[in-house]
Amino acid sequence: MTESADLPVRPGEDPWGEAELAEVRQGLESEVARLRADIAAAESELAERLSDSVDGAGDDPADIGAKAYQREHDLVLAYNVRDLLAQNERAIERMDAGTYGVCESCGRPIGKARLQAFPRATQCVQCKQREERR
Repeated sequence: MTESADLPVRPGEDPWGEAELAEVRQGLESEVARLRADIAAAESELAERLSDSVDGAGDDPADIGAKAYQREHDLVLAYNVRDLLAQNERAIERMDAGTYGVCESCGRPIGKARLQAFPRATQCVQCKQREERR
């Protein structure tokens, strides 16, 4: 694990303290555990719904459409949770690799305050704004 003092900060920001970095990491790890539990529950529920849809013989078209919509909605939500999980895991990996806090676009510090507010950030504010305008 990287020492907190080795992580980059923006000019005018205090260096990362061990307690600050540990707090951010603990938040990410808690989120990872929660998201993994959410994924397991969603997969179980989705499997149950899929087995129910097989037994839907005799359903009218509206029921079939509603079930298809619900299944698609559940899949989109599961995809979003998996994406969020990957972002959290990636932030932890960046901490371990010593690249946490470095903008992936320009290579400058992301900013301690930004990372404390949004620990999964991989870009500084300027690069993120530029990306969103495209």
